[in-house]
Order: sequence, then C-alpha cells, then structure tokens
Amino acid sequence: MSYLDSLFNLKGKVAVVLGGTGDLCGQIAMGLAKAGCQVVLSGRDELKAFDRVEAIEAEGGTAYFVEAEVTESGSLEALVDIVSERSGRIDILINGAAINSRNAMENVSEDELTKIFDVNFNGTFRACQIFSNYFKQHDRPTSIINIGSISGINPLSDRFVQSASKAAIHNLTRNLAREWAEFDIRVNTLIPGFFPAKQSATMLDDARVLEILRQTPASRFGNPEELVGATLLLASPSASSFITGSEIVVDGGFSTTSI
Repeated sequence: MSYLDSLFNLKGKVAVVLGGTGDLCGQIAMGLAKAGCQVVLSGRDELKAFDRVEAIEAEGGTAYFVEAEVTESGSLEALVDIVSERSGRIDILINGAAINSRNAMENVSEDELTKIFDVNFNGTFRACQIFSNYFKQHDRPTSIINIGSISGINPLSDRFVQSASKAAIHNLTRNLAREWAEFDIRVNTLIPGFFPAKQSATMLDDARVLEILRQTPASRFGNPEELVGATLLLASPSASSFITGSEIVVDGGFSTTSI
C-alpha cells in the first residue's frame, strides 16, 4: 500500500450518510464508496436513494439504503440498530439532512421556524446524541462530519432561519469535539459555499447569482465532487487523527471577501 493509500484508504469502514439522497451528500457518499467505505444512505426519498445506490454500485462501490427521519429519535435509534447488525460496525457519520426556505424576517412563520430548525439543527443534534451511544461502546477512531453552510458564517438575506440553524450546528460541532475527544470521537464541520444543488438553485434569482459570483474569487459555483477531498480528509482516522472541532470551508474564496 502506498503512503497516500495508507492515509486516505477507508476500505472496510462503514459510513452512514444522513441526507444521502440529496445532491451534495449524494456525491459525498459516492466519494466515500470509491475510497473503500460501505455506504449507508439514509433519508426519506426511497426512489432517489435506490438510484444513488445503483450509481455507487456501478462504480464498484458498496451501498444500501435505510429509511430514517432525523426529526424522530426512534427512527434514528432503529437506524443504528439496523446498520450495526447488517454491517457489523459504524465508523463515520455524515449529518447532511437539511431543508431551506426563502423569506423576509418579518414573514417567517412559527411553523417555518420550527420545521427548519427541527430538521437542520435538532436533527443533527439527535443524530450525534444517538450515534454517540454506539460509538462510545467501541474502542476505535470515529469521525462525525456535520454539514454546515457558508450562511452560518456570513448570514444571507432572506435566509434567516437556515443561516441561524447552520450557525448553531457550527457551535454544536465545537462543543462535541471538546466533550468527546476522550472517546476518540472526532467531530468536525464541512462548510460548503455555493453549489448548484437543486434545492439551492430554486432559491437563487439572476440578481443573487451575479452577486454571489462577484463575491467569489473563483468566479463560479462549486461542483459537488469538490466536497469529496475535504470529506475524505476528515473521515480518515490516519490523515485527520489530530483534527477535531475544526471547520473546513469549501467555497471558492467566498468567505474571504465582502461587498
């Protein structure tokens, strides 16, 4: 095995990807599978999940789907039981389940506020809490990667609830990294900038696109595949053994500028 393979090869590891049926986490799942992981996709869209599983298997990877709802603790507990029984282990957790909305602050309803926070922040909190009970029982390095957002660093207008929920995830990551280091559980945040995900595209008008590109030194949106390298770094028990509580921003330089 080459030096690089020894650092980044994840053969034999099992990765659970919450939100794995989405555009960004789906590509992250593909990258983990290509690196040797058995990938467990979890979400609510069964048809989309099966398409993703087929795509992973067509590339020589191994994956399967387990339906789960991050707003229900019992559903996440069942997910842990199913994966641990079927795969024999869980090594990596990707918390990527999220929803969004576009609204002016004065128009945000109580229902909208509750729904977005329950998926984005509470869902991540629940998953970390429930999976940690399993992780603490096993004496091996574990990686939790919470998917943040550039809006959690630089709040975006008309995205008040989503921005706040992602900022809370960034804070949660740092808290958990401190609390769980003694159990060899590393917790980090992967922060995407602007990527052409379907969910995001529906919320960007032409004026906003031009504004974003003007503020992005790379002068373009990211490709989902460009999240894979940072994910493999954070997932690898060798390459990132001393990285916890960190934020890796993949945004083409967006967060370095202001307008």
